[in-house]
Amino acid sequence: MTYEQRIKEALQWWSYRQSIKLFLESEKIRDSLLQESFSIRRSLDVLKIDNPNISIYEISEYIKKIDNFHHSLVQLSDRLCPVYIQDSLPLSIQCLLDTWVTSNSHVYFLIDMPVYWQHESVECSLIILTALEELLRITLREFTTPVAIHISLKLKGNTKNLTVKITYSDISTLMCYTNLTELKYLSDSLQFLISGQCFYNSTNHRIAWYFCW
Repeated sequence: MTYEQRIKEALQWWSYRQSIKLFLESEKIRDSLLQESFSIRRSLDVLKIDNPNISIYEISEYIKKIDNFHHSLVQLSDRLCPVYIQDSLPLSIQCLLDTWVTSNSHVYFLIDMPVYWQHESVECSLIILTALEELLRITLREFTTPVAIHISLKLKGNTKNLTVKITYSDISTLMCYTNLTELKYLSDSLQFLISGQCFYNSTNHRIAWYFCW
């Protein structure tokens, strides 16, 4: 396969993954948030007409619904454009990983982020965050065997490095993930979009992914 063909396939994959992500978010809005807002609105209308002497308990229940709705909107906003992305890449990465840590209790996460980080463009930061999230999606999907993941961000000279070290419980699982076509697409996409590099090496039960730009 020529370089041009490889990059074309990689960017088609990248575009497809982002399209699916936006589609799923829109589905969540239609199936959850919009339905919830309609339900709250109807309930308040009925409440106003039929219950002039509403109890404190009933009021508190509606307040909970509104608070939950607000929280869902905040989460949606953060997924569409990660919080802190204009100010700090390390903080954005930390916020992104908080969700993964919560939803993958069987995985031990060790996160090493610097306190200070030089200015990064929003475009570049978003690509790095997206690449990291895609890597986690690919390597953690349908995966129940306990693993450890060490994620660090460092500056070496003029090169920025995001390292993701994943420890598996068996060699066969490691070999399966290192040969996935999706991971090759991820590497090529990153190289083209920000003139960066994505490569890996493996030893024993651990594979280390390096994002450099």
